[in-house]
Amino acid sequence: MYRRIAFALLAAAVALVGWWAFSSARVPDRTLGLFTSLPILWNEADNLKGMVDAPAGRHWALAVLERRGKVLPLDTLLDLSRVDELVIAQPRPLVPEENVALDAWVRQGGHVLMFADPMLTQESAFALGDRRRPQDVALVSPILARWGLELQFDESQPGGLRESAGEGLPINLAGAFRAIPGGHEARCTIADGGLIARCGIGKGRATLVADAALLEPEADGNTRAEQLEALLEEALAR
Repeated sequence: MYRRIAFALLAAAVALVGWWAFSSARVPDRTLGLFTSLPILWNEADNLKGMVDAPAGRHWALAVLERRGKVLPLDTLLDLSRVDELVIAQPRPLVPEENVALDAWVRQGGHVLMFADPMLTQESAFALGDRRRPQDVALVSPILARWGLELQFDESQPGGLRESAGEGLPINLAGAFRAIPGGHEARCTIADGGLIARCGIGKGRATLVADAALLEPEADGNTRAEQLEALLEEALAR
């Protein structure tokens, strides 16, 4: 009798351990690569201590990204072998080899969420021309053309933060995606207004947003965190 009780308790313990191991409440055992010029990983400061220990604390978006898994900072896209998921936010211009590597990674089954803002409105502590300043204009035309897209910008649009029609995301001087001929086996659907392009590329997927106002440091309550989380789930979920 006691053996049966002990065996039942052991089985229950094993089941509990198995449930805990696969519980959605745990941080997933995966690596999310982050390639960005925005101050999400580090704060804007003149020295290393200030970059790490800014009094304002960590960027709110980093906590959202970390809920998906281990965040791996990337300074190049040449080797994506350690990355399970990828977020690109207002990147520096890519060298040709990086365009090739990114395209190959997506076609082999990778999922990427990219923010490409043609007119970044986020304020910076660094002056124009300073290499530490976030990329003011996303220069990603080669990879977009490879996927049959073009990023356009309407200079006549009014400035100021507002909510995008349809998507409900905060935008400020946003761009718009347009389909162009020449996409290599890319199947893109562009939302009304052109803010978001959703593309099936080979075995993988790319979700592209033509603005980065969502990622500004000052979040309005939980709204932006929820919006970013929803975008991540849509773009990166398997």
